Amino acid sequence: MFTQLNPTIPLHVLGKGDGYAIGMIDYGQEHNLIWVTALDESGEIWCAPNSKVRLGKNWTMGRAENRLITQDKEQATQEAEAEHCEGRRAA
Repeated sequence: MFTQLNPTIPLHVLGKGDGYAIGMIDYGQEHNLIWVTALDESGEIWCAPNSKVRLGKNWTMGRAENRLITQDKEQATQEAEAEHCEGRRAA
């Protein structure tokens, strides 16, 4: 079953980044939920399994940023810095 989400849900896909869930696919009791997500940075649409999706922080609800999101963002920053340094060396 496919469910269109209205409103969309802001979330973070581990390994891909922040985005908005625009839909959800439920294949039944033997499968993870699949979150159809539009990523902020690239504009790509990814179908992410439930185990890779986290809600972000929400001050109003008293929810701090999930530690896995923090780690994922730190890793992405380190990888981007490493790519930048490699590009400068090649030039």
